[in-house]
Amino acid sequence: MNIGIYGGTFNPPHLGHFQAAKTAIAALKLDKLILIPAALPPHKELPEGTPSPERRLEMTAKMADAMAMPGTVEVSDLELRRPGKSYTADTLEQLHRQYPQAKLWLLMGTDMFLTLHLWREPERIMALAGICAFGRTEQDGEELFAPQRAYLKEHFGAEIVTITLPGLVDISSTRLRAGLDQGLGRRYLVPAVYGCILMNSLYGVRADLKHLELPELRACSYYMMKQKRVPHVMGVEEEAAKLARRWGADETLARRAGALHDCTKYWTLEENTALCAKYGVALDELEQTAVKLLHSKTGACIAKYVFGEPEEVCQAIFWHTTAKEDMTLLEKIIYMADYIEPNRDFAGVERLRALSYKDLDKALLLGVETTIQEMEERGLPIHKRTLMARDWLLAAGVTIED
Repeated sequence: MNIGIYGGTFNPPHLGHFQAAKTAIAALKLDKLILIPAALPPHKELPEGTPSPERRLEMTAKMADAMAMPGTVEVSDLELRRPGKSYTADTLEQLHRQYPQAKLWLLMGTDMFLTLHLWREPERIMALAGICAFGRTEQDGEELFAPQRAYLKEHFGAEIVTITLPGLVDISSTRLRAGLDQGLGRRYLVPAVYGCILMNSLYGVRADLKHLELPELRACSYYMMKQKRVPHVMGVEEEAAKLARRWGADETLARRAGALHDCTKYWTLEENTALCAKYGVALDELEQTAVKLLHSKTGACIAKYVFGEPEEVCQAIFWHTTAKEDMTLLEKIIYMADYIEPNRDFAGVERLRALSYKDLDKALLLGVETTIQEMEERGLPIHKRTLMARDWLLAAGVTIED
């Protein structure tokens, strides 16, 4: 079993780390990669304003999640739990005891590689793990690596692999932090990490959450969910924009509602009901126990009270799960976009997609009736507003027949 160990302050974790990790997994044929944020790095002082170790751990976990390699990439709080400075030799010793049969590889950038012989107990480090060093810039090539590789092999018997990363994002954490403070740097971060920075006012960033541009709003939404949900949310946003253009709705509002509609999808029942209680959202008997029905209501609360979104956006999010009678155009669009976005794959979805661009009300009726039929077949309760939506459409003379 090959296990990569990638430590650092991750202050913050950025696309350079992201690309290096993915490249190392492929180059070393790693079965597992463990990202380990340092609580107290021994080789440098953390700059003023550095987030807590726990917050850096959270950001690193968001970057790992964005790699979409569950079972391969994980994040460890090993160095946060261990008191004192985060010495690499101690970390490798712990991991060797945990994985006695595994081959450990210690990943590092050029700067760390060139000073490795000066670290605490370098002989123990290189006895416990092979070294994988990757170039951060196009200048970090063989001419730079070769002398140090020869020295470490001669004096420590080190096993070394050096990699020059093609198209590596060349950004230092120092420059990135400075850029964030000036409203720049977003392009060097995965969106969920940037959302974490925005929502927690890290690195001197003081974002006005109630007046975010769409890219910042997306980042905050992605921060609140798991990566596996992001493709669906992106699909809903794009589908909502297309439907808005087709039916003459406000495309910007459709995009904002689409970006936020599932932001509380992974909240627990207790978290959902607590937020509803906080903002006075009345729940019926079914909603009090059905967590799948609650994320639309709490998502609407977040949209309204955290991000200051217009009422029509909040209402479109509020009703995107159950539908209701007397739906507005934007409410219909978000409901249908959630139903037919490109990642959806179920019997009848192509008919729904075609109908959504031909007759939105007919598509809405078909969607509602499909939901009712599915609930009946599964023996599950049907929300009363879903039934009211169907009855409202039928009373208005809407039919599904071509």
